[in-house]
Amino acid sequence: MPRAIRVHQTGGADALSWDDVPPPANPGPGEAQILHHAIGLNYIDIYHRNGLYPLPELPATLGMEAAGEIVSLGSGVTEFAVGDRVAYATLPLGAYCERRNIPAERLVKLPADIPSQTAAAVLLKGLTAEYLLNRTYPVGNGDTILIHAATGGVGLIMCQWAKALGASVIGTVSTREKAALAQENGCRHVIVLGQDDFVARVRAIAGGVSVVYDSIGKDTFFGSLDCLRPRGTLVSFGQSSGPVPAFDIAELSRRGSLYLTRPSLMTYTADRHELTSAAESLFTMISSGAIRPAIGRSFPLCAAADAHRALEARQTTGSSILIP
Repeated sequence: MPRAIRVHQTGGADALSWDDVPPPANPGPGEAQILHHAIGLNYIDIYHRNGLYPLPELPATLGMEAAGEIVSLGSGVTEFAVGDRVAYATLPLGAYCERRNIPAERLVKLPADIPSQTAAAVLLKGLTAEYLLNRTYPVGNGDTILIHAATGGVGLIMCQWAKALGASVIGTVSTREKAALAQENGCRHVIVLGQDDFVARVRAIAGGVSVVYDSIGKDTFFGSLDCLRPRGTLVSFGQSSGPVPAFDIAELSRRGSLYLTRPSLMTYTADRHELTSAAESLFTMISSGAIRPAIGRSFPLCAAADAHRALEARQTTGSSILIP
């Protein structure tokens, strides 16, 4: 019988259960059935597990990202064939399993030079980097930008991509040991949170930055605002330290007519053309060598709880994956 990682009650990593599950039915109209080769681990999985982002029902299979092979197709699917290597990074949840059905319109074909493990490690994070750098705030040559969590899964890709766009990148990391990795991946300046005053350092380096990309949330939010030049943009796209507290919107005016946005990958890839264009841009950057995906750790799918603990404890760098 197939197996999957499910949550019966939201909570800590111990809430993850390695369950026998019924085999998926034949794919319905517009669906494809995917045999997973590798599954992506993302911080949003923790938000779903602990209840910060409510689950639609319980028990629930977690996960938004995986890569594998199409083993059967429902009616009406013309863009794909059985045997195609594909990947996805999307709702509905359910990637922490051996095989599943998913709407074919949410799949992207993998180029021959992109292995399934690389795709599972990079697609969600790489698509996030693509829309953040190219569309939420179009980073260009000469921009000085701040990226928090620079050695995380999204952070490493963003630093490399931003450097390729001609930006001067300031990155924050959690330890001195991670600083060298950030520099190797595109950061011109690296700041260690908790040891350095990141606002003072940013002001000393650049006076103020064009944009701050903040996936940390509560612990860095107001400092991130203080790092911006007048009319700069704060992109808040995560909250690993907790939700941003309520604040007076007039703070944006007092700090220099700042812009604040809270974007999501689902919005930026809701349109099929935008999804495929973003994936093509990501795969081109990887094939060119401008982005070098880093798989920091691999875990068996049955050990997903250990993977969650490592991610929450900031014991990982780059991307981590689960192997069915």
